[in-house]
Amino acid sequence: MGRKVAILIEDHYQVLEAWYPYLRLREEGIDTVFVGTGRKEEYKSKEGYPAKQELSIKEVNPYDFSGVAIPGGYAPDLLRREAKVVEFVGDIYRAGKLVAAICHGGWVLISAGILKGKKATAFYAIKDDIVNAGVEFLDKEVVVDGNLITSRNPYDLPAFCREIIKFLKDK
Repeated sequence: MGRKVAILIEDHYQVLEAWYPYLRLREEGIDTVFVGTGRKEEYKSKEGYPAKQELSIKEVNPYDFSGVAIPGGYAPDLLRREAKVVEFVGDIYRAGKLVAAICHGGWVLISAGILKGKKATAFYAIKDDIVNAGVEFLDKEVVVDGNLITSRNPYDLPAFCREIIKFLKDK
């Protein structure tokens, strides 16, 4: 299939929202890569579970990837502070490739300026943030709007991954 998805990682990531897609996509033959901010080699989840950075955002080229997935937790607040992360997500989106975000991952989408006029969902605590970014908010387990796929929380991971896999296989 030749597909590769960057999964953005930083401290305080939500463990299931990072590892479930990382492993589930691999089961489908899709290469997944933890891409960190480059601040360090290993990031800890909110619960302390480690994830090793396989590539730094400074080393990646959006043209080498079929898409990007952004887990939630508090990591998105750190991720969006990195200009290279925001640029990477925006470039992937504008190329028509997969951009998937779950939970607080919507914060990175806001910073990338890609939500205006779109339909999306997110964790309820950032609903106002994404609505103010121009989104039509839908309280559903997964929302697909073009190349943008969003979900609310870990309970939505099966639907989230199903839509990511479907998108990648249809391309």
